[in-house]
Amino acid sequence: MVNSFSITDIGKKRKMNQDYVFASDSPVGNLPNLYIVADGMGGHKAGDFASRYTVEELVRRIRSDPAPEGRDLLDLTIHRVNYGLYRTAQKRSEYAGCGTTLVLTYISRGTAHIANVGDSRLYVVGSTIRQVTVDHSLVEEMVLAGSLDEKKARTHPEKNVITRAVGAEHYVDIDYFNCDLRRGDILLMCSDGLTNMVENERILEIIRENGSLKEKAEALVREANANGGSDNISVILIDCGI
Repeated sequence: MVNSFSITDIGKKRKMNQDYVFASDSPVGNLPNLYIVADGMGGHKAGDFASRYTVEELVRRIRSDPAPEGRDLLDLTIHRVNYGLYRTAQKRSEYAGCGTTLVLTYISRGTAHIANVGDSRLYVVGSTIRQVTVDHSLVEEMVLAGSLDEKKARTHPEKNVITRAVGAEHYVDIDYFNCDLRRGDILLMCSDGLTNMVENERILEIIRENGSLKEKAEALVREANANGGSDNISVILIDCGI
């Protein structure tokens, strides 16, 4: 049986938490479970609105959609939510320029089905830690092109410049991944408030050292804050039940 724990924290430097998370181990519409992390961007109100709107609209639409589970359901739903957020931002000046990252997954028959826009991430954690999603960011493009190494990328001044976001344009390009899971695997979904503050090797250590999912997630947040807490921190840990 799939089991999860989610947490979001304002961090040490921000005045508002613009992250928004959703976690359900039970069915949501025709999906057997559903987990979402969104990290909003824009002005004081805009980023908060973008992440909350995106998550709540995704959940509402999935709950009411009669389509069976699968990529078509996710693709249509995310595109509709993207266009709805884009049009809202066009009409209301206080939301101008808003957008949000999105990483979403559900687990069915031993496989994680993942959708991703932006630089929030999903990892598979077992004896090692492996990032499944690929950041849609300027720095990641430089790394992939070979013009910047991964170590320098962590401190690059343009690290937070993302190249895709839900709501930023009338159309959004979405990445999809299917990940077959092994016994003992834990999925980690998080905003960059965690990964900018904590190295992957340390994340692996914390997840392996602590007991319950709650204890592991809270320890990750404490570590990010101890290292500066420069952004909002969101974590979902999922025991895949295999």
